[in-house]
Amino acid sequence: MKKYLSSLPILFAVLIMVSSCGGGAKDKKGNLGDMRGSLEKLKKEKSTLDQKIRDLESAIAKEDPAAAKVTKLVDTDTIVAGQFQHYIDLQGQIGTDGLSYVAPTGQGGLVKAVYVKSGQKVSKGQVLLKLDDAIARQQLSAAQQQTGVLKARLAQAETILQRYENLWSQGIGAEINVINSKADVEALQSQLRAAMAQVGSAQEQVNMTSIRAELSGTVDQVNVRVGEFFSGMGGDRKAQIVIVNLSDLKMIVPVPDNYVARIKKGDKVEVVVPETGKPAFPSVLSVVGNTIDPTTRSFIAEAKLPSDPLLKPNQRATMKILDYQANDAISVPVNVVQSDETGKYVYVLERSGDKTVARRKTVIAGETYGGRTEIKSGLNAGDQIITEGFLSVYDGQAVTLR
Repeated sequence: MKKYLSSLPILFAVLIMVSSCGGGAKDKKGNLGDMRGSLEKLKKEKSTLDQKIRDLESAIAKEDPAAAKVTKLVDTDTIVAGQFQHYIDLQGQIGTDGLSYVAPTGQGGLVKAVYVKSGQKVSKGQVLLKLDDAIARQQLSAAQQQTGVLKARLAQAETILQRYENLWSQGIGAEINVINSKADVEALQSQLRAAMAQVGSAQEQVNMTSIRAELSGTVDQVNVRVGEFFSGMGGDRKAQIVIVNLSDLKMIVPVPDNYVARIKKGDKVEVVVPETGKPAFPSVLSVVGNTIDPTTRSFIAEAKLPSDPLLKPNQRATMKILDYQANDAISVPVNVVQSDETGKYVYVLERSGDKTVARRKTVIAGETYGGRTEIKSGLNAGDQIITEGFLSVYDGQAVTLR
């Protein structure tokens, strides 16, 4: 008997060391398979020893009735049925469709005037800055002059054609004069259309020198000054003007492809941004990507966020996607669930005659989240589960509440 009892502290020490240092052992040995095999072997030995301990204690109790009164101290908790939720926690960042990096419509140019500053609210279409338009205006003026000349020539040609047609209708003159005049009018009409198109193009070039806001919002950055060249991106590769509209924020996360069957559009989510000091922002998935990135093996999911001054584009955050929920579920702390070759089990408190004993209950576990494991079967609401001291008890051992 002493041999078996004296080996227990060593066995428990080995079990605790393997459980707590599994990660370190993996790094040192690099052989996860061997460690798992060792753990299973120890579990089998513990199960065998538990039975031997029960047999020995029973024999001791017969020889020494006082020894039977020795009990283990434990803590318990009453199981209450309630809602159990499982989330997929993913890291991502806040984005927005209301983010505009202002750029010129054309090639850009030298800045003649800047009309906005950081923090200023602007409306869509508002002029932000003015580029040098001297050359563009010269081209516009030349095109307009050419158009004026062609209009005058066309009017003259149309008058000549009208006269020839009047004379020809009276039998005076030659038909060739009418034909040639018509050709002149048509040629000038074609030239005038081309000239007017050139005027439109020149006017567009002038308009391009007025850089306008593409959306309403707040000017977040102005990194350009009068006399500098504006192309949208500075020499330091920073945007020269940025406009932000925080009324259209969203959370964007890459989702590993192994979750492809577990999430869908409309699923409830919670967005956690620790820096704000606020509770999680509730939302739903508004976008679930249809393609998987071949490099990251992930697809994109998005959820809309409310407008909040503490939420910023490109801010890091966590999205918790609700992928499983059960009402009236039984759940227990994850650490009280043990396992051996026969399956998973926990210890509960049970009355046995005039004693309170630890009773092993085989359970079927479900999802685990937030430090708790859902129990599909094996426990009922109202059961007293042992939460402290469960590692040092065995089935049928007398116990006392602390």
